Amino acid sequence: MHIAEAGEGPLVLLLHGFPESWYSWRHQLTALARAGFHAVAPDQRGYARTGPPPGGGAVGDYTILHLTGDVIALMDALGEERAVVAGHDWGAPVAWHAALFRPDRIRGVVGLSVPYRPRGSAPPIPAMRAGIGDGFYMVYFQAPGVAEVGLERDLEATFRRVLSSASGTGEPGAGRGGLPVVPPGGEFLDICPEPDRLPSWLTEADIAAFAAQYAGRSFSGPLNWYRNLDRNWELTGAWHHAPVLVPALYLAGEQDLVVRFPGAREGIGQLARVVPQLREPVLLPGCGHWTQQERPEEVNAAMIGFLRELG
Repeated sequence: MHIAEAGEGPLVLLLHGFPESWYSWRHQLTALARAGFHAVAPDQRGYARTGPPPGGGAVGDYTILHLTGDVIALMDALGEERAVVAGHDWGAPVAWHAALFRPDRIRGVVGLSVPYRPRGSAPPIPAMRAGIGDGFYMVYFQAPGVAEVGLERDLEATFRRVLSSASGTGEPGAGRGGLPVVPPGGEFLDICPEPDRLPSWLTEADIAAFAAQYAGRSFSGPLNWYRNLDRNWELTGAWHHAPVLVPALYLAGEQDLVVRFPGAREGIGQLARVVPQLREPVLLPGCGHWTQQERPEEVNAAMIGFLRELG
C-alpha cells in the first residue's frame, strides 16, 4: 500500500474517494502535521500506486470487508493501536464502516461529502435501476470493462472534466431530476463537460499529478468498489440498523451532488439518530463535491478542532 505521510503524534488516516489518490489530501497532510498529528493518506486498494491485490484482484476482492480490513492492517503496519479515520466520497463509507466494525480501534471518524448510511432494506443496485434507470452512473459502472474505456482514454482530460464538473462552480451534465445519468450509448465523461476554465482551487499541475499517478494503471480496481455494492449489502446483514458509536464529524459542500440528491438534506438532519456522538454537521456554502480540496482552510480548521476535542 502506497502512503503519503507527514508529522508526528496521534494517527489520523485520510481516505480518498473516486477517482482520486492520496493527493486529494495534500492540504490536510501538512496542516495536520503542523497541528501535532501523524497524518497518513494511502492510495487505497486498486487505486494509483497501490494498485490491485496480488494476481490482479477479482471483483469480489473489493468488498467493504476488504476495504476496512486494509484500514486496520495499515494501522498495524504503522504500529498504532488506535486512530481517527477521515474519508471523502468513497473513502467516507470506508471510514464510517471501519468505525462501525472496529470501535475498539477507531477513536473518531470524520466523513466528508457522504454521510453514514445504515444498511437498507434491499440491495441498492436493483433499487437504483428501478428508480433512476440503467444510465445512473453507479448502475452504469456495474458492467466490467465498460466504464474503463472512456476513463482511461485520456487521463488528463478525465481528471480535468471529472474534478471541474463536480466542483461548486462546475456545470455537471444531468439526466432525470438533475441526477448524473449517462445517456444511452454514451460514456461517463459525457456527463462531465470540458470546462472553459479550471475552478480556482484546481491547477494544471494538480491535473498532471493525478494523471501521472494513474499512468499505465487500470480503472478496474476503483470501479470494482461500485461493483460490490450489492455484495456489501449481503455481507453486512449482521450490522443492519447498527449505529456508529464513536465521536464523529460530518462536512460537505452545499453544492455537492450528494447533498442535493433527493432526500439527502433530510437524511443529514437525522444523522445523529444513527451516529449519536455526531458533532454539528458543517455545510460549506458554494462548495461542491471535492470538499477538502475546494475549502482546505475551513476543512482543516474543523478537523483539527474535532481532533483536539478528542484529546
